[in-house]
Amino acid sequence: MLLLPIRTSIRPWRTPYANYALIIINVLIFVLEYHIDPFTGGLAFRPWVGQLALVPNKPQWWQFVSYAFLHYDPLHIIFNMFFLYLFGNNVNDKLGHAWYLCFYIAAAVFSGAGHTVLHFSSRIPTLGASGAVAAIIGAYLALFPQALITVIYWFIFIGTIEVPALYFIAFKLILIDNILARGAGNIAYDAHLAGYAFGIAAALLVLATGLVTGSSYDLWAMIQRWNKRRRYRDVVAGGYDPFTGQTARKGIWAKEVSKTPAHRQLEQKISDLRNEIAGRIAQRNLPAAAELYLELTKLDSSQVLPRQHLLDIANQLASDKRAAESAQAYEQFLNHYNSYEYAEQVELMLGILYSRYLDKPQQAVKHLQAAAEKLTDPGQLKMCKDELARLQQTP
Repeated sequence: MLLLPIRTSIRPWRTPYANYALIIINVLIFVLEYHIDPFTGGLAFRPWVGQLALVPNKPQWWQFVSYAFLHYDPLHIIFNMFFLYLFGNNVNDKLGHAWYLCFYIAAAVFSGAGHTVLHFSSRIPTLGASGAVAAIIGAYLALFPQALITVIYWFIFIGTIEVPALYFIAFKLILIDNILARGAGNIAYDAHLAGYAFGIAAALLVLATGLVTGSSYDLWAMIQRWNKRRRYRDVVAGGYDPFTGQTARKGIWAKEVSKTPAHRQLEQKISDLRNEIAGRIAQRNLPAAAELYLELTKLDSSQVLPRQHLLDIANQLASDKRAAESAQAYEQFLNHYNSYEYAEQVELMLGILYSRYLDKPQQAVKHLQAAAEKLTDPGQLKMCKDELARLQQTP
């Protein structure tokens, strides 16, 4: 059965130039690896390829980096670069260009070292970006575990299915392809596994230390939630009442505060709406999720959705040209998630909405000025400044 990922549900906010540069460098080096053998008339590796490949029993220090930029044949580089493009763009966007390049080089070194330690007596040269790419995919798992990956399946029938990144990467790419399938072909499985381990561990480390801004959907947040639930179950099992701060005696129950039927009905309606919104977003049915969100805010304007859900709905409302509703959603987003790493882009969107569609120049200027202070993308910064200049010229 063939399972091939073709796209992910997350798009990078910024152009992933560092990832594009790595892909171009790998392709150029691959083209330079070959020459016409004067004796056979066919393609053959140039002599310097052997000096740059990693030989486990006699490794040279530079080989722990150079081997990751070499490839054996066209199929080898096509698959590596495709997976690097598919998963690397978002990781590049999250880490930034300089840190992404450092991460990639460190991943190549770590995966090469893992392969060397486990195959220290082997004389077989090792080459390929697979270990470094595996680390990028491992980092993607930690940073975006709930992203949906569209996968083509081919088993009697051909079709597509969406699978959460956590399950596809953990079970298909790691367990099936690199543990259960060991021994199939001349593949450096241990370099792959070392890369996955490095990528997941490094991404968790930067999330845990706050070096990279996390979200309520990343793997570190999921681990923290699991730990909180575990601790809660432990203390409640011991008789502790988390609402009173006291240890309850057996057989004595606190009386529940009475609620009116109307209040209970409202709470149930709100709970149902929130669950339905989450379900629609999981299905990527954002128009339906946006409608449910508007219904939710009518019932209780203080209701706040998880960060990515709220942003997705605000973007959907904006694309539907519902300026007032999208502006309200963006405002709520900034009020509750002002530490968001791309808050300046939300400020820019709000400024454009207030300026062009809602005729609220004062609010527009406030948000555009806030965006101009932090925007780094040249195109977005120019748009922001042009809009500010237009507002300032308006009589």
